[in-house]
Parts: sequence; C-alpha cells; structure tokens
Amino acid sequence: MTTVPSPCNNHCKIDPHNGYCRGCYRSLPEITSWSVMTDEEKLGVYAHISERRPK
Repeated sequence: MTTVPSPCNNHCKIDPHNGYCRGCYRSLPEITSWSVMTDEEKLGVYAHISERRPK
C-alpha cells in the first residue's frame, strides 16, 4: 500500500478570496478530510493543487 504524503508545509493561512491555504493550496474540506482519503483521492487533490498554485 502506498501512502501519499500531505502537501502541508506548515504555512497555514486560508486566502479569503479563493478559500485555499496559501501554503499547500488545499481547501478546508480537503485539509480536514486528508487523513481519511484514499491514496487515489489524495492524488486527485494533488492534481488540483498544481492548477491552483500561482504560475
């Protein structure tokens, strides 16, 4: 079984304009449910993170 690491980098602050953490670019629901997500779900979140991160 593969374990997908959390993208958290301990720079936790939610951007009020888009609702994503300025450190890891996850939404609050993604952050709070991370520990119960499957690896497939976590990889899906990572796909969204790359889209949310400023270029």
